[in-house]
Amino acid sequence: MATAKKTAAKKAAAKPAAAPAANPVQDMQEAMTKPFKGAVEKLKSLKLPGVPEAFKNVNLQGAASAVLDNRRKDLKALVEANEKSYKGLQAVVQRQAEMLKTNIGEWQSAVKGMPGKDPKENLAKLDEMGRAAFKQALADMKELAELAAKSQADAFNVVRDRINDNVKQVSDLLKTGGK
Repeated sequence: MATAKKTAAKKAAAKPAAAPAANPVQDMQEAMTKPFKGAVEKLKSLKLPGVPEAFKNVNLQGAASAVLDNRRKDLKALVEANEKSYKGLQAVVQRQAEMLKTNIGEWQSAVKGMPGKDPKENLAKLDEMGRAAFKQALADMKELAELAAKSQADAFNVVRDRINDNVKQVSDLLKTGGK
């Protein structure tokens, strides 16, 4: 019995896959417009005054093409926004590494110059360095926050522009009555 199942599974796997669609865009348009064609026909059959004339000149394939084109633009905008966000994050991380490397170098050189000096002088120098390091850390955090905010604003602007385009297209469609 297990052999029969294996043989059936091999036969199913050996069947050639269906041939790819000749024109995937046209197939997608037809798939999207097919449900609407039936709805338009049903509305026409209801004999409602003015309805057949309203749907008479509706270009369903053109509308489906416009919808697909808009979704393509939406995806492109999201990819661009993600790229900007990622590049911004990379810049923040790179800048943090540079800051850390600089600070470690400063502390190492300061510690190397301390042996053999007066302990009070060393403590005073460490205290001064600590205060300067704290001020620098605040300045560095501000710089990193500004860098991250700029990166996120750039990414948001891409998405906002795409949303505005979509709103404008809908407004134009409503003004022209879908023609």
